[in-house]
Amino acid sequence: MTAIQPPAAQAASPTVKHSVKQSAKRSAKRSAKRSASAVPSDLFSWDPGLLLTAGVDEAGRGPWVGPVVAAAVILDPRSEVMGLNDSKKLKPEVRKRLSLEIKAQALAFAIGEASVQEIDRLNILQATLLAMRRAVEGLSLRPEQVLVDGNRLPTLAQPAFALVGGDSFVPCIQAASILAKVHRDEWCEALALEYPGYGFAAHKGYGTAQHQEALARLGVTPWHRVSFAPVALRLAQGQGPTGQPISPLPQHPPLPPLPPKVSP
Repeated sequence: MTAIQPPAAQAASPTVKHSVKQSAKRSAKRSAKRSASAVPSDLFSWDPGLLLTAGVDEAGRGPWVGPVVAAAVILDPRSEVMGLNDSKKLKPEVRKRLSLEIKAQALAFAIGEASVQEIDRLNILQATLLAMRRAVEGLSLRPEQVLVDGNRLPTLAQPAFALVGGDSFVPCIQAASILAKVHRDEWCEALALEYPGYGFAAHKGYGTAQHQEALARLGVTPWHRVSFAPVALRLAQGQGPTGQPISPLPQHPPLPPLPPKVSP
């Protein structure tokens, strides 16, 4: 986990606070007006005037392979990052450029992960919430509030608000979306070098036709999520490459205790 804290990052003048608060309120009102018919109640609960607001988003819930990744970001209101958006709407080269700018200009940022073994043990939802909690706890600055994209919240010490579609209009969530996506994509690109033939660099672990074909031809890797049906089916067939039995998966260190249950 990494964090950046510029000099005097925790303090801001009354003028800056007033300007940020007014700007954030205008942005929230515009977003609420656009989505008034289907807006979550939490949109009106969080305080846009708080400077130390962390945005949180995840990447990698759907893929069949690898950890689920979450990022937490506290942006600096004095140093705007231009071009923020939902990471899924940005080209890969734009995401990478913005990820560098976010890391250079944010007051703090951190990455949290939940491993393949934790996903298989907890389920993907609880593992995602665990990754989010780790990201927030990894920040070098303690946020005054946390804004999470989606409709579920991790267990946190700070006030937290779930914003459905938050990555489309909340800058700190957009920044977190970009960092999480770039981090996981780079992980998949590294995995592709270790396991050539699966196409991980291209499909990023999602269940594409290329991935399905490679899984049938090459077998299950230790990085596949065995609780996911297509992978479980392959294991149930009991065959690896060229019809040989699948080797036992490597032993992993003991997992940490289960996190507290999160109410829906």
